[in-house]
Amino acid sequence: MFTALATYLVEKGGLTSDELRQVEEVAVPKKIRKRQYLLQEGDVSHHIGFVVKGCFRLYGVGKNGEEYSMRFAIENWWISDFDSFQSGLPSKYNIDALEDGELLMIRKEKFEGLKESIPHFKKLIEKLTAKNYEAHQNRILSNISETAEEKYDNFIKTYPQIYERIPLHMVASFLGLSRETLSRVRQQHTKKRTNNS
Repeated sequence: MFTALATYLVEKGGLTSDELRQVEEVAVPKKIRKRQYLLQEGDVSHHIGFVVKGCFRLYGVGKNGEEYSMRFAIENWWISDFDSFQSGLPSKYNIDALEDGELLMIRKEKFEGLKESIPHFKKLIEKLTAKNYEAHQNRILSNISETAEEKYDNFIKTYPQIYERIPLHMVASFLGLSRETLSRVRQQHTKKRTNNS
């Protein structure tokens, strides 16, 4: 299972075989079934997970019981409630598996240790954090400035491999749209593509 993370760390961060060994020592394999929780609201996120196989969702539940999808993670992505992971405070979110999955889990103190002892790893994580922040900012801007059609189009273009794997109601909640609106937008989108082909 570690091969997937090793390949990723060499390609993205240029880690050496000695550095990879250090990572392997602290990465704990975890298998998880579809619909199982990786994290539940109220628990502290002590681990960060690298997705080897599967699709995961971080979501919150509103006062009305409505679910709000905040992020998804598939193969070669990291998943955690990053706020809780950094602060040590209880999470406001849940993370569940949308498919049977496999992850490599690293405890916070071990993760911090890797950043201290492996400059390449630290640089890679800083790059990912900046990218994450940028994606978060873009999402806020999109939510307040784009039409339902634009949001849907952007989601398909940005995350085609996720779109294929998640139920439509989760796409709707991620985009801040009602299911009805998303169904309408989707029909128009399909019509447009059919007319253009």
